[in-house]
Amino acid sequence: MPVDLSGVRIIPNDFSWVRARYPVPQLKTSADLVGTSLVESGVVRADAYVNAVETLVARFGADRYFAHRKEADWKLDLIARMGVEVVQPALPLEIVARRGPIGRTIVSFPSTVVHTLPAVLAEVGAEVVVCEIAKEWYQPEATPRADDFLGRVSSSARRSYGLAAIAC
Repeated sequence: MPVDLSGVRIIPNDFSWVRARYPVPQLKTSADLVGTSLVESGVVRADAYVNAVETLVARFGADRYFAHRKEADWKLDLIARMGVEVVQPALPLEIVARRGPIGRTIVSFPSTVVHTLPAVLAEVGAEVVVCEIAKEWYQPEATPRADDFLGRVSSSARRSYGLAAIAC
C-alpha cells in the first residue's frame, strides 16, 4: 500500500523476484475469489459476507475461493457448498497466483492483495477487482476506523493500479 513518510526514501516492492522465478501463469476462463478474515476478526457480519460471496460466485462465474489463513472452517464449509473449490494455500497468494493457473478475473475484498496481485500479475492480463464493503455489513461494535481503513485500502488500489471496484 502507498506510504508517505516525509524524509524517508521508500522503495516499492515490484515483486520482480517472483516474476523472474515463475513464468507468466496460465489464465483460467473462470474467476477466482480471494477471502478475508473480516468475519473472524469481528468487523463484518457473517451472513452479509457469505451472501456477498454467493453473489460474487454467480456474478463472475467463480469456481475457486482462496481462503485467508484465519478463516473459520464453518464459513469455508458454507462456501464450499456453493460449488466453489476452497483452497487454503500453503504459500503466499502472490506466489500461488504467479505459479498459476489463475483466474482471468480475481475478485477480492479490501486487503493487501489488491495492492500486491496487480504487481505480481502486471503482464499477465488478469483483472483484479475490489469488492467494496457495504456499511450495513459492519458489526454494531465495529469502529468507524474499520470502514475508513478498508475504504482507504480500496481507493488507494484503484488509484495506484486502476482497479475496478464493485458493490457486492
